[in-house]
Amino acid sequence: MLKKPNAMLFDLDGTLLDTAKDLGNALNQILTSLGRATVDHQTYRNIASDGAKGMLELGFGDDLKHFEFDILRQQFLDYYENNICIDTDYFEGVEQLLLALNKKHIPWGIVTNKPAFLTTQLITSFPLLQNCAVVISGDTLSERKPHPLPLLYAEQKLALDSPNTWYIGDAQRDIQSANAANMISVIAEYGYISDLNVTDEWDADLSIHTATDLLTYF
Repeated sequence: MLKKPNAMLFDLDGTLLDTAKDLGNALNQILTSLGRATVDHQTYRNIASDGAKGMLELGFGDDLKHFEFDILRQQFLDYYENNICIDTDYFEGVEQLLLALNKKHIPWGIVTNKPAFLTTQLITSFPLLQNCAVVISGDTLSERKPHPLPLLYAEQKLALDSPNTWYIGDAQRDIQSANAANMISVIAEYGYISDLNVTDEWDADLSIHTATDLLTYF
């Protein structure tokens, strides 16, 4: 039986927010501008957690080596920044979960590999996310997930007397980071995972089908 958490930390893309369509829109805008075939939602959805690099690798395949990657990446980020919340929304149950955490005075935060300028823009667009106690982005520190430093730093910022922190994410690097930080690691199965069978190898403490599954534990 898992001990009741006294804090929760979350990944952002694929865990709190479904950002895949807006990331896919950025990719497809670049592909269209170059006269290349676009990628459908079902194909790019499970790559969304890998950010600009993963999306460009998906869209261009082996042809990527014939382009200036840094230029494509900047074009991707520029378009995404200017169209960041067209089709993005909470995953089902996330709002209910966060409201419950607030009501029970359980502090929570966000630890993401997304660059800070994009993280801040998303959080600003969703008022409920502004209640989080700490935000760590991919460029906040010298290391990012799967290194444990971002999670440990976030936990330190929460100033807990006796930490029992849970970290929820949808990628293997999230679970690796949580395990290395000695936190309870939770797989968000509803996120961007192409094959749930592989998650058995991630050595997580818990898997959830929806965000509200976590309500059971506190």
